Amino acid sequence: MEKFEYFEVTADIGFKAYGKDLNEAFENAGLAIFNIISDTNDIEPTKEISFEIASEDNVSMLYDYLEELLFYHETEFMLFSEFSVEIADNFSLKATIKGEEINWDKHTRNSEIKAITFHKMEVSDSTPAKLQAIVDL
Repeated sequence: MEKFEYFEVTADIGFKAYGKDLNEAFENAGLAIFNIISDTNDIEPTKEISFEIASEDNVSMLYDYLEELLFYHETEFMLFSEFSVEIADNFSLKATIKGEEINWDKHTRNSEIKAITFHKMEVSDSTPAKLQAIVDL
């Protein structure tokens, strides 16, 4: 099974992330957005950050999760390559993300993500789980 794939959107990039369950699909969504920014194979998981979010539904939870990933990317000047997600029944999520400080001499510079959008965002918690989101470049 694929972890994620991209689809074309004018001036933006969309992705679909997959997993055996919603936790794994969210983890693969994190991997998908950081592969837009850089090659995650070159990112060492040397620093760990944990956070929790609570949302009103699955789509909002995906949006909030991706926003939180971008927040830590921008404020900690880090790239991430490992994602661990635990989702509870009440649309709350606990995540631990691992990565390292940005070093453009080491890391490939791909595209900068300006924002996460709600446009065409979807969450299917069937088996396998599937997510879809579009990011503004």
